[in-house]
Amino acid sequence: MLRVLFLGDVVGRPGRTVLKEGLPGLRQSLAIDLVVANAENAAAGAGLTAALAHEILAAGVDGITLGDHVWDQRGFEKEIAGLERVCRPANLDPACPGRTHLVLEAGGIRVGVFTVLGRQFLPPRDCPFRRAEILAGELKKGTDLVVVEIHAEATSEKIALGRFLDGKVAAVLGTHTHIPTIDACLLPGGTAYQTDIGMTGPYDSILGREVAPVVDRFLDGMPRRFGVASGDVRLGGALLELDPAVGRAASIRHLWLRADDDGRFAGEAGPPVKPM
Repeated sequence: MLRVLFLGDVVGRPGRTVLKEGLPGLRQSLAIDLVVANAENAAAGAGLTAALAHEILAAGVDGITLGDHVWDQRGFEKEIAGLERVCRPANLDPACPGRTHLVLEAGGIRVGVFTVLGRQFLPPRDCPFRRAEILAGELKKGTDLVVVEIHAEATSEKIALGRFLDGKVAAVLGTHTHIPTIDACLLPGGTAYQTDIGMTGPYDSILGREVAPVVDRFLDGMPRRFGVASGDVRLGGALLELDPAVGRAASIRHLWLRADDDGRFAGEAGPPVKPM
């Protein structure tokens, strides 16, 4: 059995700090084999740089995924090709630089990982359903397990992709909305699923941003700078137990750890281990 921790959007310096401080001990205490993190908000809350990618990988992350903020940092389009353990969303235009997927290995077990962007309430992309189906099929030829991230706004779109890929991949995990959902489960075909695994960052916030300017923007519509918040910083994600013999999941457990809890659970951690 392979234990994989998939961390939700790492937000700004607080997210990077809690990652550096908490992940090494967490890997040891939970016997984690591989760690994947979405880092599309790692650079001041929007985008990623090569320097920050190296910082996150040095903290104990094995692979980095990205989302709709992939190009927010100037010059990153020139850096991404040199980052072997970073992949951009797979359903961007094929001409975009960067890898469409990662293949990570632990104990001789090979895991394919990729992200697709949703299309509801986001700019038009190639179909995430068809792209995920094709890429998952290609990866299964050379890997033992496939984990898919759906970075999307609409819960219905995330759930639909989970059902569409059920039995075809080991896990389908949602990101982007930064708020963890309580529906972690094993789908009937053995695919682990959660609509949103939350974020790694400050929860005393509005989606990781300072509260006051966001509220004021809703009130008067005037543009403001949304600084990254700093309170109640947590590691958020999903801990998966995956069976490489069958390419499916044995369990999924949502993790929501406060930065000052020294590895203890601070939120709900219910592991549904039976198919729906």
